[in-house]
Amino acid sequence: MKAVRFDEYGDADVLTVADVPVPDPGAGQVLVRVKAAGINPGEAKIREGQLHARWPATFPSGQGSDLAGVVDRLGPGVTTVAAGDEVIGWVDTRSAQAEYVVVDADNLAGKPAEVPWEVAGALGVAGFTAWAAIRAVNLTAGDTVAVSAAAGGVGSLTVQLARRAGATVVGIAGPHNQEWLREHGAIPVRYGEDLVGRIFDALLTTPQVDAFIDTHGGDYVEFAINELGVEPSRVDTIVRFDAVREYGVKSEGNAVGASAANLAELAQLIAAGELEVPIAATYPLDQVREAYARLATGHVRGKIVLLL
Repeated sequence: MKAVRFDEYGDADVLTVADVPVPDPGAGQVLVRVKAAGINPGEAKIREGQLHARWPATFPSGQGSDLAGVVDRLGPGVTTVAAGDEVIGWVDTRSAQAEYVVVDADNLAGKPAEVPWEVAGALGVAGFTAWAAIRAVNLTAGDTVAVSAAAGGVGSLTVQLARRAGATVVGIAGPHNQEWLREHGAIPVRYGEDLVGRIFDALLTTPQVDAFIDTHGGDYVEFAINELGVEPSRVDTIVRFDAVREYGVKSEGNAVGASAANLAELAQLIAAGELEVPIAATYPLDQVREAYARLATGHVRGKIVLLL
């Protein structure tokens, strides 16, 4: 089978698509024939060696967490799915970007027929992260929350889930994403100088921000605390892990939200037309380098997906 591999840290040029044996599922596992696999900024940072101290790579390394596909074979003891089932899932083994992948049966949810493959394959990491971030800042109806990179892979879902929770959402994004945010119930605010003034001007009669979800990084944690006056306990960042120790903010994301039950709930919202996963671009597996190069350009609305 074909699978993405890299043998050393580096930019997208270190990625190859190699011929490797089809893996066998063990007890409690399932072999899935992959139809779509999402790509994520965290994977790029791992490949580049930026997260070596936290999540070191072992070479040769595979890549990828999110996936959607069709159950091919069952390992011993699996009764929750059957061969031929269409499923959405995730792995913690950096192996989803391949024609076949072994997945723990507990990490699978059924794929509703209404959910396209590219959307299903992009759902796991971004969906779990957004789900966890909403809860990390204790978001409730009537709150006002600001979201950085609000039209990105995680930000776009965070905005929609925050609106579902009854919050007023300020979406910080570039000019070309303002209309998309407005259409999805957010108050769009362009990033850049005098951001705090634009946020409070946009809020009009209620110039207060209760919570902040940072999906971009940079100095947004400091901005939330020092300029918007948000309590550190109501700031969640999925990028600035150092800020947890320094400021007492939270960094709850994918690992906190990862469960088959959450995946099934998110998939049902998509099937019902109540949640959108914007797809910026799709690429075949053998163009994985091009896919990550596109991701590295930034300003991507939603997700980039590999289709197999």
